[in-house]
Amino acid sequence: MFCNTYQAMGPLVSAELREKEFRQISQIVYDICGIQLKDGKEALVKARLMKRIRALNMRSFREYIRFINSDAGKAEIGLLIDVMTTNKTAFFREADHFAYLRDTILPKMDHRRMRFWTAACSSGEEAYSLAMVLHESIPGIQSKDILILATDISMSMLNKARSGVYGEDRIQGLPPAYLKKYFVPVQGEGIPAYRVADEVKALVRLAWLNLMDPWPMKGPFSVIFCRNVMIYFDQPTQQRLIERFWDLLEPGGYLFVGHSEGLSAIKHRFRYVRPAVYKK
Repeated sequence: MFCNTYQAMGPLVSAELREKEFRQISQIVYDICGIQLKDGKEALVKARLMKRIRALNMRSFREYIRFINSDAGKAEIGLLIDVMTTNKTAFFREADHFAYLRDTILPKMDHRRMRFWTAACSSGEEAYSLAMVLHESIPGIQSKDILILATDISMSMLNKARSGVYGEDRIQGLPPAYLKKYFVPVQGEGIPAYRVADEVKALVRLAWLNLMDPWPMKGPFSVIFCRNVMIYFDQPTQQRLIERFWDLLEPGGYLFVGHSEGLSAIKHRFRYVRPAVYKK
């Protein structure tokens, strides 16, 4: 009788995340993608990993760590990073950036060939916001050589971005005219939703990328968006990342970072333009 009850309930997972186990998980995540899980994040790590531990029918964090470090657990590493990354985003988040791009940067650029990169695109809202701005700002954009590279380390977020379907709760902040012009109403899992129009999606190339790895693209890029990402990195990692962005930007190109990510504590060659906007 006990065995049947146990099997129905599944394995009993130890609810305790010991300090040693938290340190081990933090080191694994840092080594792979540069994200720092600082002290005080134990509850967050525990809550996010419990789902993976249950899915694998394991009984403790200790067992999970052993699995991650084994040959058999290599495929799990991607899922670990998936649940550990924060994916907060929105259409036209930090809207002044898009206004500055539209009103000041784009009118001065040669529109024949341009490359943009959103370096942590999450579920796609940033890249599609950028694509809509380009459509509004550049006449005959379909006939020009203009592309947006949108990358992220989370496969689940990239899959959402590829679908291009967003519920009503995700389109808050969109100008009504943009919603009407660049989205198609659909049914999303039984609730009203909106799909990004094909002409907007056509500008965006989605790809998986770990920012800590070698980058396959050669550039140069006209504009790079890397916003609200570096807050999760330590200063040496931020320093290396900024230097790599410099190398990939064309002369006169722009780097956008999050408003909480100014470069004042980092040595760099960029010229400060305005809060969170830098020029090569």
